[in-house]
Amino acid sequence: MSTTHRRDINAAAAAGTVGGVRGVIAGGITGAIEICITFPTEFVKTQLQLDEGGSRRGEPRQFNGIVDCVKKTVHSRGFFGLYRGLSVLLYGSIPKSGVRFGAFEELKKHAVDSNGQLNTKTRLLCGLGAGIAEAIFAVTPMETVKVKFIQDQSLAKPNYRGFFHGVREIIRTEGIRGTYQGLTATMLKQGSNQAIRFFVMETLKEQYRHYTNRAPNAPVPILVTGIFGLMAGAASVFGNTPLDVVKTRMQSLEASKYKNTWDCASQIMRNEGPKAFYKGTVPRLGRVCADVAITFMIYDKFIEMFNRVWPSK
Repeated sequence: MSTTHRRDINAAAAAGTVGGVRGVIAGGITGAIEICITFPTEFVKTQLQLDEGGSRRGEPRQFNGIVDCVKKTVHSRGFFGLYRGLSVLLYGSIPKSGVRFGAFEELKKHAVDSNGQLNTKTRLLCGLGAGIAEAIFAVTPMETVKVKFIQDQSLAKPNYRGFFHGVREIIRTEGIRGTYQGLTATMLKQGSNQAIRFFVMETLKEQYRHYTNRAPNAPVPILVTGIFGLMAGAASVFGNTPLDVVKTRMQSLEASKYKNTWDCASQIMRNEGPKAFYKGTVPRLGRVCADVAITFMIYDKFIEMFNRVWPSK
């Protein structure tokens, strides 16, 4: 092997283990851009998951599907009604994405082999660790407030006037614990989410580099990254939507009727049947696939830029 080729491989391996600081910065910027693009699908998904109509209690459904939800929201609140709660996710997406990628890159730095590669086990574990970290430090409080905001939107007289007012009201009436409802379900959801996504992304990138004779951790074309992101997003949706439904119910305004995560799942099964665990799958599929594709495309470009202006030592 030539000295030049060996240098290229070593440089590519270094670029693949960027470390936590760069991951936090690039991830935070990526999160802000991504959520502004995809939020309406998150709003619709949450509304459908909170709609308990059609259960065995005989209550009528508020929405008859995705299109009906969009129409009713726009009719009653205007187009920007689909962006109700955006501020919550915007404030939360920056630290969420930052913690996720920062944790993954830091874990990856300590788990890669001499070529900067993760094996099957370490891909899953690094993704799992990233998901659990973001669940504890960012996602649970952010998602709890987001779900309460969106559900508050459906009331005749909304109680929350804005993000900070809503947070103050939640803490005043429920304490700090009120922003950490559904922590167990969120850890399960985010942990499995990121384990699946990072595993699929890292595996597909490795296979692409192998079949195109690229060096380990060499940059992957942005469109190819987007396609891989779509696949990773779809895999995570079908793998853990039931956990997402349980998490959403545990963080709703009516969460007090559930004793814990298991009781929530049991009540959903008993009152609404197994199909209820896949409520909101279609809008979630659209949002998550777009989310993951956009996120990895933007993130990888920021990492490439950082590696040019901030070389690894």
